[in-house]
Amino acid sequence: MAVGGYLRRLREEKGITREKAGYAIRGSESKISRMELGRVGFKERDIADLLELYGFPAGAEREAVLNLAREANDPGWWQTYDDAFPAWFQNYIGLEAAAVLIRSYEVQLIPGLLQTEDYARAVFMTGSPAGDSVDRRLAVRMQRQAILSRDEPPTLWAVVEESAVRRPVGGPRVMRAQIRHLLTMMERPRVVVQVMPFGFGTHGAEGSAFSLLRFPEQALADVVYLEHLAGSQYIDRADIVQRYTAAMTQLSNDAQTPDQTVETLESLLRQA
Repeated sequence: MAVGGYLRRLREEKGITREKAGYAIRGSESKISRMELGRVGFKERDIADLLELYGFPAGAEREAVLNLAREANDPGWWQTYDDAFPAWFQNYIGLEAAAVLIRSYEVQLIPGLLQTEDYARAVFMTGSPAGDSVDRRLAVRMQRQAILSRDEPPTLWAVVEESAVRRPVGGPRVMRAQIRHLLTMMERPRVVVQVMPFGFGTHGAEGSAFSLLRFPEQALADVVYLEHLAGSQYIDRADIVQRYTAAMTQLSNDAQTPDQTVETLESLLRQA
């Protein structure tokens, strides 16, 4: 999806139509559309021909794009769980695994990468029957968290509403364990958590959870991820991404500092 978005931007910058791009790779306008939306795999010859059409010079940067296209074709571990999650969320798992910086704003729940197994199970059980579906969704949630234990983990920076750390998901015992887990994860150098306190009042992003993902390859744009009950949105338009980036920065400035957040979490434990 990220590679496809990059190819779309290159094409648009040159003012080339999808029809002309499709002709260059012996395909159709619809094939270019599917490639740019990340809905099909990439053939190296097609990518090379498109880069030539778009005037992308030979060299290290061009080879890097070709390498990205090759890597994009590799199946991810999460594809074996395609029965547990809708396709639009599987796309997110792939982007998350490739990111070097994940910034998220959460309103109701603890971010998935920081959830305990019991907390996540309680979330999945809400409105869902017990059984294999919940177990498989839980397995995906736990395996996603492995990216935080890699030799070079991404930076995870989360701002969560105070309601998320106070809502007793799964009951008091589960919530106490979840808060202790948050405190433990915050000891890691690349995990930052900030609580947005009730007392702050309204702010620009209130009521709209979102995530921002940044990738190691400079050729790839940041991606905004928005999720709702029936699906999700992936946005890489520079002007919209910039608005969300500014909102995330403002949230980080307005929320409690990490040290203050630790104090809040420890206070909640004492009250429990």
